[in-house]
Amino acid sequence: MRARADHETGLGPSRRKALALNDRRRKIVSYVWMGILTLLSMAAIAPLFFIFSYAIYKGAPGLNLDFFTELPRAMGEEGGGMSNAIVGSAILIAMASAIGIPWGIAAGIYLSEYRQGFTTRFLRFTTDLLTSVPSIIIGLFAYALIVVPFHGYSAYAGSIALAIIIVPIVARTTEEILKLLPVHIREAGLALGLPRWKVILRIVLPASLSGVVTGLMLAIARVAGETAPLLFTSFSNNFGFRGLGQPTASLPVQIFNFATSHDDIWRAKAWTGALVLVLFVFIMNLSTRLVLSRGSK
Repeated sequence: MRARADHETGLGPSRRKALALNDRRRKIVSYVWMGILTLLSMAAIAPLFFIFSYAIYKGAPGLNLDFFTELPRAMGEEGGGMSNAIVGSAILIAMASAIGIPWGIAAGIYLSEYRQGFTTRFLRFTTDLLTSVPSIIIGLFAYALIVVPFHGYSAYAGSIALAIIIVPIVARTTEEILKLLPVHIREAGLALGLPRWKVILRIVLPASLSGVVTGLMLAIARVAGETAPLLFTSFSNNFGFRGLGQPTASLPVQIFNFATSHDDIWRAKAWTGALVLVLFVFIMNLSTRLVLSRGSK
């Protein structure tokens, strides 16, 4: 029977052994590469795991209601919290989003939907360049443009600095998301006699909403942890919020101030603040993934 099968397939015993050997060799190579890729993947996520674990280890003991509701205490005093920094960060992020998000979406729409000429290429180059500019340079720019002429740190200056960071991120993500939409959808709207601006507002943007929202969340998560631009613009204080024209505390700057102090209590508070900030960024990124997965369905 085996001889008959070998005759029908045209494979002799030596040929079948060679094929079996090659098959085993391919499987071994596949397993080796799979193991290498698994190790590399674990090495890639290991820093995030250790950072998150260490932040929980150092910051969780100080995480209580007082941390969110009370102002900082003087050095050496137990208790207190970072309510001023949490409120200040929320105000700065909200103002920066209100300024930067519409501007960024408008720029992204222009880059994606209108004629690709010199202006479009220059705008794209500018947004790419602005994305790569260190945030401390943006802080110095806002300091020279707003803080020095108006003789004081303020929430206005801090929010404008953060908005400058938001704009290129939102613009480029919006452009790339809108480019993914099939051209025939736009052409169908134009064929019905709709002006281009109506096609964009009523067809293109709603169809790309989940992707655009993803870009917005990523931009907000990015600026939530910025420290350098706020050191030059909104600065900080250990009191409650006193107005948009006054120095305003923020969580990243307060963490920096407490972490560099000589007081053990303040350094412990800095770790708790770091944990809160890490949790916020984690939640924002998780929300981004959920929005993106729902949009893909």
